[in-house]
Amino acid sequence: MSSESGAYEVFRDPWGIPHLRAAGHLRLAYAQGRATAFDRAWQLEVERHRAQGSSAAFLGAGSVAWDRFARQCRLADTARRCHEALDAETAAWVGSYVDGVNDGLAAGAARDGRFARTGLTPAPWEPWVPLAVWAATHVLFAGFATKLWRERAARALGDEAATLFATDGPGTAGSNGWLVPGDRTATGAAIIAGDPHRFIEDPGVYQQIRISCPEYDVLGLAVPGVPGLAHFGHTGTAAWAITNAMADYQDLYVEKLRGQGPALEALGPGGVWEPVDRRTETITVAGGADIEVEVLETARGPVVVREGSDGSEDTLSLRYPPRVRRDLGFAALPALLRARTVADVDRALDGWAEPVNVVHAADSEGGLLHRVAGAVPLRDPAGRLRPVPAWESRHAWRGWAETPAEPVQGFAVMANARGIASPLGVEFAPPHRANRIRELLSGQAEWSPKAMADVHRDTYLGSAGPLLALLPGFADLTPAARALRERLLAWDRHMEADSADATLFAAFRTATVRRLAADPVFADLWGAPAGPEVFHPWLYLVPRIGYALEGLLASPLLPGLDRSAHVRAALEETAAAGAPDTPWSEVHRLAPWSALPDDGAAWPGLGGDHDCVNATSSVPGFTDLTARASAARYVWDLARREDSLWAVPLGADGVSGSPHHRDQLPLWARCELVPVVTDWSRLTKESI
Repeated sequence: MSSESGAYEVFRDPWGIPHLRAAGHLRLAYAQGRATAFDRAWQLEVERHRAQGSSAAFLGAGSVAWDRFARQCRLADTARRCHEALDAETAAWVGSYVDGVNDGLAAGAARDGRFARTGLTPAPWEPWVPLAVWAATHVLFAGFATKLWRERAARALGDEAATLFATDGPGTAGSNGWLVPGDRTATGAAIIAGDPHRFIEDPGVYQQIRISCPEYDVLGLAVPGVPGLAHFGHTGTAAWAITNAMADYQDLYVEKLRGQGPALEALGPGGVWEPVDRRTETITVAGGADIEVEVLETARGPVVVREGSDGSEDTLSLRYPPRVRRDLGFAALPALLRARTVADVDRALDGWAEPVNVVHAADSEGGLLHRVAGAVPLRDPAGRLRPVPAWESRHAWRGWAETPAEPVQGFAVMANARGIASPLGVEFAPPHRANRIRELLSGQAEWSPKAMADVHRDTYLGSAGPLLALLPGFADLTPAARALRERLLAWDRHMEADSADATLFAAFRTATVRRLAADPVFADLWGAPAGPEVFHPWLYLVPRIGYALEGLLASPLLPGLDRSAHVRAALEETAAAGAPDTPWSEVHRLAPWSALPDDGAAWPGLGGDHDCVNATSSVPGFTDLTARASAARYVWDLARREDSLWAVPLGADGVSGSPHHRDQLPLWARCELVPVVTDWSRLTKESI
């Protein structure tokens, strides 16, 4: 509970972005919570219920799979434990934010008709809820579900195929980020720019905001429901940004269980049978019957897959750092707000925990930082690839890895590819985005903030090369296929919004992926996957082949797979269908997730694709629509903060139909940015 009192001020810029000012940091945290609740009450309550595993109570049966997972992996309990372990100062700061949320929820809910439509009544937040929101947002970031896919692939194709589909393809999250040192900018000061790639949600997952008190004046991108500016911020003299490090820091353990009820035991290291914590919880389902959920936890961690359930062959527990360490890294959040130099940012991030990120930072004195931050366990390498036996002691965690750092030489680029974080991970993004960003940045020596939009919007698709490279070798094609080949080989490989050639390539790629997936060599991977529904997006064959296409075409594994024949047949199939004159943006349209979808909403067509810098991810072989793209774009100028730029996919207000709900969407779709306003006299003060 905040010990500070007194007024705070809320200002808005022309885009409705909140700029908050208060006499102290606790009152400012309160103001952030209250303003967020007013703008995004529905989003906050959805996220709270998802973190607690209770969203089906007002969203219905479609939310049961997530609620079951949230309960079984003990998200809320983990957040409570992490909150109990907070130092007093950080706990008071988080508590002030929660006080603000609670005081703002009623007014925010009154603005949003979705509460009445679903019968949802806002409930007071407990002090640990921001930590639960953070944990729920990031529990799948490290992609432990990929280990389920590797296990499935290995059982079907042999152990050597466990990493056959390593694409290093898009998972749940990724990002672009680049740091341009002062010797490459027009002002002589560094510029940090980039864009986090996430599933696009309505309301948006990032909130543009400015928070100011006598201790600091910081602007950046907040996660609604969480105080401070964890991932992207500019303090005036220092700035930071992150991408997903693609580190592997969560393990799945195969458990052997015996007994029932309170006598349930799991086989631990050394052949010792250990007690299993067991409880039953109830999920309330709107419009349906209640569902009982068995919640188990072994000494390794919560059981997230139970043998025999949904066709699962094993019982699997999840071990993840926040539950082991009782730490989500929240003490770093207020420290980042107080940062004045790169050294301050670096010290703050020494306490970071979840998720594991690659960080760029710079300051106005020329300081630069490129490092990894977060908690990665030391353990046997086998645990990084697949589920491992819980009863083998060699798979126990043995401490925590050192996080790498390296000097910035020339441009620093982070795009989820192999690089600084390589020792900590298994699968990374292909190098195409990172290489393309470096190529573009090398094109001039005096970069300005406005020019960064040219990098953001680039649509060159480097991953098209290996597929197109097979075409010249085909003989005896039909005339239509020969014409299609000539057109594809003449294409500039840009997935521009108005390009019909991009649409044609996507159709050819889809046909190739589907033909490969239908090959009998993959027969044991056909059909719906077993196991909990929440993991199914990682376990379907067609998307796996689509994202791994580049590597599959070149892999020496599976010699019985006639890749050339499938590509040739796909070319003939696409040619027979006729060459479309459809612009890419007509089929490559935004399809965001919403807890309560608006079926009548019109969403824009986009340029780009999953391996472009403008990373609007389709799912090759499955859909040309994009649900995953830039969840925000930012340019932090260390010379003049007021020359910085930013944009989000929708807008600052989470209420459908409000003036600032989707006012940035047309600009975002064109990769344009809006100016950061720092002059208080240019802002509109709001009555509170």
